[in-house]
Amino acid sequence: MTTINAETAIRSSPLDTPVTLTPVNWNNRKLFGLLWPLIIEQLLVVTMGIADMIMVSSVGEHAVSGISLVESINFLIITILIGITTGGSVVTSQYIGRNDRENAGSSAKQLIYIGVFISFFLVVFTLIFHRPMLRFIYGNISADVMQSAATYFFFTALSYPFLSLHFSAAALFRSMGNSAITMKAAILMNIVKIGANAFFIYGLKMGVAGAGISTIIGRFSAACMLLFFLTGSRKNIIDLRGITKIKPEWTMIKRILNIGIPSCLESSMFQVGKILVTRIFTVFGTAAIAANAVSSTINSLAFMPGSGYGIGLLIIAGQFMGAGNYSEAKRYTKKILKLAYLTYFLININIWIFMNPIISIFNLSSESHVMCVTFLRIHCITSALFWCLSFVLPNALKAAGDARYVMIVAVCTMWAVRVCSAFVLAFPLGLGPVAVWYAMGADFLFRGIFFTIRWTSGRWMEKRVI
Repeated sequence: MTTINAETAIRSSPLDTPVTLTPVNWNNRKLFGLLWPLIIEQLLVVTMGIADMIMVSSVGEHAVSGISLVESINFLIITILIGITTGGSVVTSQYIGRNDRENAGSSAKQLIYIGVFISFFLVVFTLIFHRPMLRFIYGNISADVMQSAATYFFFTALSYPFLSLHFSAAALFRSMGNSAITMKAAILMNIVKIGANAFFIYGLKMGVAGAGISTIIGRFSAACMLLFFLTGSRKNIIDLRGITKIKPEWTMIKRILNIGIPSCLESSMFQVGKILVTRIFTVFGTAAIAANAVSSTINSLAFMPGSGYGIGLLIIAGQFMGAGNYSEAKRYTKKILKLAYLTYFLININIWIFMNPIISIFNLSSESHVMCVTFLRIHCITSALFWCLSFVLPNALKAAGDARYVMIVAVCTMWAVRVCSAFVLAFPLGLGPVAVWYAMGADFLFRGIFFTIRWTSGRWMEKRVI
């Protein structure tokens, strides 16, 4: 493909207002401007889940447990949508790095089409099979937990199209280096969600159903906001005019799916494995389920800054690789990894220190509280050491088009290490539910080793996306 320089791209732009493209001119100030909104945004995303847990905890442990079981499945759905947006984000970022505005706009449109199509399919499938899915995955759980899970699953499934539009629009804004607008959308979503929670759960006494309806309203508001600014401003690098005239471009779709499908398989197989090991907790009763739910919710707060760093790395590395500047891609990968490790270390120290007061917020029984402390202590140590290499570094490999290697490593370590060792430790060796958290730490370790070896080998530089 012929490289189009910035001056040519501006002259040939069909827009009335020209935009100067300087996408690969990154410095510490621009890096900070990209990363801090991403971190805040990721934390706000988790706030929605925590708000559900805290507000629904007034209904009882069965409600907390039901939402927790559904969120494991919902996160599988989310990872499918994120996997697709990852493909679109990499392709669009590389075109922006190459200053090819026309193809950047084309890839953006195709990303939105793909995401909406997949989300509608997921809605129909989930609405039909949500109860059989819960029975198949979790087996014999108590009737009150099953009813809570089925209710929450039904309502949250209706929000998938809004979630897809939100993810796609957010990915495109980030590809342009504008993470502030996606942070504002997350703030809006949380304000709407928490306000609706208070109205439906406390005001109308709708319990789990109220939490589900609030999720729909929150995701709808965020999607509308991002789409309004994405399609309504001529100052955006990406041009989405004519998006309503749906026209599939199969070459561009293939480029997106070449990254998106491996990312989907990686994330979905990871989540399937997590769901299977979550079944271990159902064997040990509601107390174990609730303890795992709260521990996972608290740890998700620690994960989110790292997720923000990973998204930032995907965009920055993708732009440099699109421009063919591999030395800068390496330099910024090292810089972002150092920042991620420092942030994650500080967060885990604070979780360790304030663990008991944090757990007390969720109104757990004494048995669940003790289990939760044990789970969190294991996780604080293992994740502080290995999580960043396991989940931040692979974003640089994906940005280069090395998504298949990431997928293979992620699937193999998840099933060979986490799933197998969790069941062996829990039952034959008699460690019980704590085995899942030991197995999780081992997964982080092996995953990090393989990704580090791949990065240092330089094999990722042989890959091509556009």
